[in-house]
Amino acid sequence: MPTPHWNAPVADGPVDATVRLPGSKSMTNRALILAALAEDPVRITRPLHSRDTELMAGALRALGASIGEDSKAVAGGSSPQKDADWQTVPQELRGPARVDAGLAGTVMRFIPPVAALAAGDVAIDGDPYARRRPMGPIITALRALGVSIDDGGRGALPFTVHGTGAVDGGPVTIDASGSSQLVSGLLLAAPRFGKGVEVRHEGPPVPSAPHLAMTVRMLRDRGVTVETETDVWRVAPGPVRGGEWVIEPDLSNAAQFLGAALVTGGRVTVPDWPDDTTQPGDALRDLLARMGADVAPGPDGLTVRGSGGFGGLDADLHDVGELTPVIAALAALADGPSRLTGIAHLRGHETDRLAALVTEINGLGGDVRELPDGLEIRPRPLHGGVFRTYDDHRMVMAAAVLGLAVPGVEVENPGTVGKTLPGFTELWASMLASA
Repeated sequence: MPTPHWNAPVADGPVDATVRLPGSKSMTNRALILAALAEDPVRITRPLHSRDTELMAGALRALGASIGEDSKAVAGGSSPQKDADWQTVPQELRGPARVDAGLAGTVMRFIPPVAALAAGDVAIDGDPYARRRPMGPIITALRALGVSIDDGGRGALPFTVHGTGAVDGGPVTIDASGSSQLVSGLLLAAPRFGKGVEVRHEGPPVPSAPHLAMTVRMLRDRGVTVETETDVWRVAPGPVRGGEWVIEPDLSNAAQFLGAALVTGGRVTVPDWPDDTTQPGDALRDLLARMGADVAPGPDGLTVRGSGGFGGLDADLHDVGELTPVIAALAALADGPSRLTGIAHLRGHETDRLAALVTEINGLGGDVRELPDGLEIRPRPLHGGVFRTYDDHRMVMAAAVLGLAVPGVEVENPGTVGKTLPGFTELWASMLASA
């Protein structure tokens, strides 16, 4: 049964709130992969529990990984997220298995190289739109490394990895211009390949460079030797250490909350903002400041204050494309025009995000034009209406930002936000209660 529309609440005044966010999806899913490959037990503290991370844990369990939960782990948690830590113990990977990737790019790109290390066939599929997401490059790369994959010639989901329990590894060339996850998936499994891997990218620039830096840092944190140069990544074979992993708050999921300070002329603080991070969401500090926010890191976290008016933005978001929906929503409410570029790859995300943002913002009276690699946004008075979300969590977040200033925004399928932030509407309501 379809989820009822959510009436995005209008802010009654300036917000004044502290919003504690759950863990990073990107870090949680990388930690789960490395934990499943580790030679020692691993404890993942403060992970995100959402559809994407539960799909990752489920995929690894299907391959024989031992992933348990400890609900006593996080003290003082006040968010509506489940607070259990994850714990793993070393297990041999095996098939046959069936994996549901949902719409999770990290699952569909990270699991196939791991599945090749399992002894037995691993069938991988996902939601209907997942079958349109770019998968050909990683299928081709794995075949070049000696892995047998049956995809019916589609270069897309569904397909079956015929795992043999081992991958020889070695050099491979890939066009990862569609997603940095295509490189990260190979790198994360590479310590268990006989020769490791040397991944060489050939093609237009790889998007989301911070996510590649995150992959490299997390591998090194587990004792793996990684060498990098421009468009080349080398991972040496060897053990993956166990131990504890503390997951940072998801900084990309801070976008709409910090943006609310800008729209309402209020204040929002996100606690535990890391001083040094590879998360793309850290770019919010610069992007919101350029739009006119007062951005101040401090001992209580990152605080953003708005003055009640803010300008447009001319920015290349190539490395931080996941922030685009919320930034586009802010731009539609700004005092001047915006131009967001470097994001052609968003056409292959959970939905075609560029087309979706044009359609939905313009459906509320906006003036958004699609560019070859981005969006041009000219603010106009907006009105209420149904805002479709296309099963894309970040479209829900964009709609919420618009609803702060536009009465009558009805958000279709708000439950899809559970992909990365379950309980979002409750967190949003709590923030607005401070207005």
